[in-house]
Formats: sequence, C-alpha cells, structure tokens
Amino acid sequence: MTRPNLQIALDHNTLESALANVTKVGDIVDILEVGTILCLQEGNQAIRCIKEIFPEKKIVADTKCADAGGTVAKNVADAGADWMTVICCATLPTMEAAKKEVEELQVELYGDWTFEQAESWRAIGIKQAIYHQSRDALLSGETWGEKDLTKVKKLIELGFNVSVTGGLNVETLKLFEGIDVYTFITGRGITAAKDPVQAANDFKNEIVRIWGE
Repeated sequence: MTRPNLQIALDHNTLESALANVTKVGDIVDILEVGTILCLQEGNQAIRCIKEIFPEKKIVADTKCADAGGTVAKNVADAGADWMTVICCATLPTMEAAKKEVEELQVELYGDWTFEQAESWRAIGIKQAIYHQSRDALLSGETWGEKDLTKVKKLIELGFNVSVTGGLNVETLKLFEGIDVYTFITGRGITAAKDPVQAANDFKNEIVRIWGE
C-alpha cells in the first residue's frame, strides 16, 4: 500500500485568488487541480499560468467534461494539463476520445452511477476514478460513512486508482486507514484555512502518519 497523494482543488472565481493560494502551498501538495469554477471563469489561461509556475507538478483540469471529449481534452492538454476529468454520465465514445488526448483521464462519480458502468470504464483503459461527496450533498447534512468506504473499496478491487473528495478535513482521513486511496483532494480544507500552509502541512503529516512515508 503506497502513501496517498494530496491534491489541492483551486475552485476560485479568479486566477488572481487561485495564484495567491497555490504559490503558498504548491510545493507542499502533490497534485494541482484547476477546479471546475476556475476553468469556467479563467479558461486555459489558468492552466498555463499554474503549469508555468509548477512545471514538475501534475496538473488536473477539472472540466467534468460531458461531451466533445477529444476537443476539450486537446485544448486543456495544449495548455499544460496532464490529467482531465469527465463526468460519469458521459458516453464511452466521449471518454475514449478524451483519453487519446491526455496522459490520464479521471471519471468523476456523481449521482446514480453503477459498478457495471465502472467495469465498462476499466474495459476501455480508464485507470482513475474520483469518489465524490458533492458540496450540495454535504450542505444538506450528508457525511462520510461506511457506505462510502464500501464503494471506494470495491472500486479499488475493480482496478481503479481511487481519489476521494468532498468536505475532507484532517480528521476525516483516519476513516480511510487501511484503504489504498490514491489521492485525497481538498479545496477549502486548505484554501479557506486561516493558515493555508499549516493546513496543507497538517494534511500531509496525517497522511504520512497513517500510511507512512
């Protein structure tokens, strides 16, 4: 079992505010995500800027692409993104087209997806899945629990590198002890903290404590 990555989600409304955060913690975290909101607001300029500042880091374009997969993927790859997300309701042809243009494609799991669908994603060579507690679900009172852990474990058994995200804090991480999580993704857990650097280090230190170096 390897140590999970730590990924920051830059779900900012402006590139200026995203850069203010990422320049503080970019060297601490493992993966940098140009979040959906930032993609919509600032487009490929955000990807280019962040890749220029952190050329050695993996950059994710969180497009949650649902259609025109090849075009969207080529655009973000040309801007410097290594990985891109597609929404789980996208068709297999959309996913296949996107997969050809980026280093790796990640399927974001929302709503009523099935493990039968997940098997079809693996069959076309997709290796990464993101198990997501949505912001709206968390605001409505849902919390991480055994039902989530069971699904994460099954996705890992299917052969996915599984990232988890949605309202994570340092205390949440211990729920996943003993599970081969690929990446923990947090946005506001770092960016909304009084001290983002300390918050990023706290996440990283807890991951090391549980999973080792």
